[in-house]
Amino acid sequence: MSAVPGEPRIVTKKSMKQNMMEWVDNTLAAEKKQGFLVLSFPAIQKMGITVKELIASSDLQAQAMKIVADATPEAAASVSMMDLSLEAEAFGSTVHFSDDEVPTVTGSIVNSEEDADALQVPEIGAGRTQIYIDAIEKAVKLIDDRPVFAGVIGPFSLAGRLMDVTEAMIYCYDEPDMVHTVLEKVSEFIIKYINAYKAVGANGVLVAEPLAGLLSPSLEEEFSCDYMKKIVEATQTDDFLVAYHNCGNCTVQQINSIAQNGCRVLHFGNAIDIADMMPKIPADIIAMGNIDPAGQFRNGTPESVREETLNLMEKCASYPNFVPSSGCDIPPLSNWDNVQAFFDALNEFYAK
Repeated sequence: MSAVPGEPRIVTKKSMKQNMMEWVDNTLAAEKKQGFLVLSFPAIQKMGITVKELIASSDLQAQAMKIVADATPEAAASVSMMDLSLEAEAFGSTVHFSDDEVPTVTGSIVNSEEDADALQVPEIGAGRTQIYIDAIEKAVKLIDDRPVFAGVIGPFSLAGRLMDVTEAMIYCYDEPDMVHTVLEKVSEFIIKYINAYKAVGANGVLVAEPLAGLLSPSLEEEFSCDYMKKIVEATQTDDFLVAYHNCGNCTVQQINSIAQNGCRVLHFGNAIDIADMMPKIPADIIAMGNIDPAGQFRNGTPESVREETLNLMEKCASYPNFVPSSGCDIPPLSNWDNVQAFFDALNEFYAK
């Protein structure tokens, strides 16, 4: 189905592999953009299951992604579960699980130089990582009309979960060598993890690096961007795209660094006015954002989502490299009518 009447969907052959650099170029060239939502967990409502059940089963995750794809035929891509506890759990962190909320990491496992030196890089398959890899392998066989993206945490955000989010910010000043030790190890794991998704047929990954969005520009470059570059260089190919998500409130100030990380898709959260960001984005890089996932998709109304989406398009649609999106992962109990209102508003905007 087309995103807009008379506007062809950007699709490729029914194959797990496609030229994703071409997909980016085609998206940039398209006069009417398809919405891109980070939407997965709300599938539990249509399935009658809990978040805990979903994250424990590759079959259920693949089914959930297919259900979301079928419910959003106008979406530009399919994005898997954005579970930012997953990689930390593989390293040994404690995770809190809930029936209706995304899992969260509790406590810290790296509190000293000695802990950092002793930290072991886990094998792929540790914790629940194999479940998520298997889910993508199954999902790409079910969803063949759009790219399928896996979700992966970014290097500083993972390091922060291992060291404690608040402490990690302080360690950047007080114990930078310790932070770099952890970052080297988590980046090694992230590279292996992303390449595992590539091996089972994913078209790309969305790397979530929200904690870096709280750093100063110089610290972001040192403790996040330099490691993102290594990750992108080790994983991105013509048929596999690494997209970058950062929903922190300092991204406008950090954009000169972020735009150099090698990703051709940058996804921003609602902590910023994306109209301030767009003039700073290179023309060959897609910028996505940024309808409030909690304030609008979870707690808004169809009319408020419509208004926010139309306002966003009025401000940003003049930029050929802007793609409308949610600001972050849409919460599990969000209203599906609000999701539809987003796509309806895009159709309304382009019908003018």
